[in-house]
Amino acid sequence: MSADGRSVSILGVTGSIGQSTIAVIEELRAQGAHIPVEAVTAGANLQGLAEACRRLRPKFAAVADPNQLEAARAALAGLDIAVGAGPSALEDAAARPAAWVMSAIVGAAGLAPTLAAIRRGALVALANKECLVSAGPLMLKAAADHGATLLPVDSEHNAIFQVLTHPERVEKLTLTASGGPFRTATREIMARASPAQACAHPRWSMGRKISVDSATLMNKGLELIEASYLFGLEEKFIDVVIHPESVVHSFAHFVDGSVLAQLGSPDMRIPIAYTLSWPDRAKVSTERLDLAGLKSLNFEAPDPELFPALRLCRAALRTGPLAAAALNAANEEAVAAFLAGRIGFLDIARVVEDVLAHLEAEAAPIAKSPSSFDEVGAMDGAARRAALEIAGSLTAA
Repeated sequence: MSADGRSVSILGVTGSIGQSTIAVIEELRAQGAHIPVEAVTAGANLQGLAEACRRLRPKFAAVADPNQLEAARAALAGLDIAVGAGPSALEDAAARPAAWVMSAIVGAAGLAPTLAAIRRGALVALANKECLVSAGPLMLKAAADHGATLLPVDSEHNAIFQVLTHPERVEKLTLTASGGPFRTATREIMARASPAQACAHPRWSMGRKISVDSATLMNKGLELIEASYLFGLEEKFIDVVIHPESVVHSFAHFVDGSVLAQLGSPDMRIPIAYTLSWPDRAKVSTERLDLAGLKSLNFEAPDPELFPALRLCRAALRTGPLAAAALNAANEEAVAAFLAGRIGFLDIARVVEDVLAHLEAEAAPIAKSPSSFDEVGAMDGAARRAALEIAGSLTAA
């Protein structure tokens, strides 16, 4: 089935992935494709939500803040769209009968809505890596139980998905990372880094949280955990290399020595269009690669001293699923503290490491594989409380 005739919902329509999804839908509609939109959601950006609704004309719109229901209704007045507010409304949006659901709500907040889409057997375009990082085994089991299909949107996982012709013959995977704004920086420079500097990504246009994760390479560590779950490989069979040009989006290495890679311009419309039209391919007006103009492609190993987040993510993956959930929650709180000016850039990884050590010392079951999403939620909450306390102590110091 192509994108033509495929109904869609967009969870997180006002973010960078949501905006790129709108652009793809509008371009395919201009080519004559019929793509009805069932539902859209936003966090608190009512202006962005209203603009998306005017362009897409969904049947239902939801805002995450339950206190914004009346304001959302006012912003969407005259558009003949049902409106909801609060976490349950986000789940209602995901549960509506769209064939394809873009999961682009940032952070663990996207877990419950994504699960609602999975439980009705939808095609889920997964741009929220935290869902799998926090609850990978449970999410994969739910997808298998309900006949849902997870289509990775992250450029790295999408690249592997495209080239994984013989998954049973894979020897290892290599994820590429741009290196972010501090690829060539010293620890001294990174220690003084401001939120604006950390968010100044050299290749990709992303939201602030993801941009900071890219600057610490935590984003790549989370992607490593996600890749392990998605493609069924142990941590030791997944490498990470710095590739500043962001042209090669990942590699799959096979047992005969072949290495397959997917190349493309650093434009999220490419993986979005691929998942929307999968198993077909849609034509979109992304920048075409000029291979002669590239002249060279560079690869280097990440510096483990400058970017300890990769080590922390590998350790969490080896420890167990609840350790990964704790790591993700601690990182979300640490990044929020950095963006608010309460801690320094290098403190982000320090907070995460200290949270995991604290939970282990308290005999929290971080090595356990959770049997329910409630267990994931409990670990998430414990890690957030510890992260806030630890970040607070750093602020006071």
